Amino acid sequence: MTHTLILGGIRSGKSAEAEQAAANSGRPVTYVATATAGDGEMRDRIERHRHRRPDHWGLVEEPLALGRVLREQAPVSPCLLIDCMSLWLSNLLHAGEERYQKERDDFLETLVEYPGPVVIVSNEVGLGIIGMDPLTRRFGDELGWLNQALAQRCQNVRLVVAGLSLDLKSVT
Repeated sequence: MTHTLILGGIRSGKSAEAEQAAANSGRPVTYVATATAGDGEMRDRIERHRHRRPDHWGLVEEPLALGRVLREQAPVSPCLLIDCMSLWLSNLLHAGEERYQKERDDFLETLVEYPGPVVIVSNEVGLGIIGMDPLTRRFGDELGWLNQALAQRCQNVRLVVAGLSLDLKSVT
């Protein structure tokens, strides 16, 4: 089955691009949200995403265990729209090194075997400046490596800038 990675900066239009790709999959869609509402601004962002999604889409909220979500969804194999890797990575880095490695490895292994289409949203952070502190530099490094690993496992990779999509890798 075809997996798609959609990369872009903040407010680039990557989530809207991913939502359209999921809607065009020909399958029922389950939105997998990795965000947690830790403050009012994040609650507002989550609410905007909720209002944009069709009511008939399923929803799974999971900030850490994405591999488990893929295993649970596999028997039905809807199109999974996972939004987004940068929030997931942040959640994992705060959960501790052991949990981070376990969940990252589990997700990457399980993704390859998921029988339905998966659309994954991630921020492209490699175009900006180097972080000023060790945590910010680590986040940028880890997200860059995660994006590379996902790009290897996905048949399609798109970069979205200013609402415009550019195919970086396209098998279908």
